[in-house]
Amino acid sequence: MRKIRIAINGYGNLGKSAEIAARQFPDMALAAILTRRNPRSIQPATAGLPVYHLDQAASLTGMIDVMILCSGSMKDLPEQGPAMARLFHTVDGYDTHALIPEYFAAMDQAGRSAGKLNVIAAGWDPGLLSLQRLLSRAILPAGKDETFWGRGVSQGHSDAIRRIRGVVDARQYTIPREDAVEAVREGEDRELSTADKHERECYVVLEEGADAQAVAAAIKAMPHYFADYHTTVHFVSLAELKQNHAGLPHQGLMMRNGRTGRDQQHRQLYSVSLQLDSNPDFTAHVLLACARAAFRMAGEGQQGARTMLDIPPAYLSSLSSAELLSSIL
Repeated sequence: MRKIRIAINGYGNLGKSAEIAARQFPDMALAAILTRRNPRSIQPATAGLPVYHLDQAASLTGMIDVMILCSGSMKDLPEQGPAMARLFHTVDGYDTHALIPEYFAAMDQAGRSAGKLNVIAAGWDPGLLSLQRLLSRAILPAGKDETFWGRGVSQGHSDAIRRIRGVVDARQYTIPREDAVEAVREGEDRELSTADKHERECYVVLEEGADAQAVAAAIKAMPHYFADYHTTVHFVSLAELKQNHAGLPHQGLMMRNGRTGRDQQHRQLYSVSLQLDSNPDFTAHVLLACARAAFRMAGEGQQGARTMLDIPPAYLSSLSSAELLSSIL
């Protein structure tokens, strides 16, 4: 059986991680990298891997089975996603939770018009933890779940800060409030607002002459990213950012407190956690597993947008049905 031909669109942290991650997927072969930058400025870690400008995407349709979209959710994917979905089967990690229905609709229309299968929002949240929320609610209908992120660097939020005029670079840490985590873990029945559960801490490098006060205000007012949270902004030098904030760790925790029994007297805690040394590395592995599933689903004639909630779990694996029965089930 031939290998699934994978291409990577976007060569930032996530794209670079996807390139390295592909080495652990023996049923896949990297075919190309696409970039908005000058292709000659890109030096892939894989010797001989061709690099093309984004404008050349249409010329690659016969060379690629699944395109991994590694661009940012705030500005890039809303435009690039539907454009790519008209050319390729795709997988992306779109992560603006509140706007997923709108993005899904745009990708579904684009994919169906071209006969393509497009998996969206396929990271670890949205993505893996979304699937866990579905399972926990299906199993424990009487109950309540909460999800916490961090402490860790949010790639999407950091990218959103970098889009603000006057910002050279930035890192944004999502920090769960320990009192809220403990309340859920202990089964306390109380409503937690967005601000109750997390804080956001930003480390920002400014261009020379940029208005720090205006940049801080723009960050704190940004809808879907910071407006609903207690947000702290620190201005640091580029050297300090590189020295103290070079890593990209993250964590995720989903908990559902359920009740069972005649009088709902039994408390059942469904809990799933992730501890990641490298957020982009782990996310890239999720995207590649979903690329395998997308290839299989497209081979069945499926078209349009899908999420991880729509993927049969076995399609994520390289193992055969017999191997899954004997080694996992």
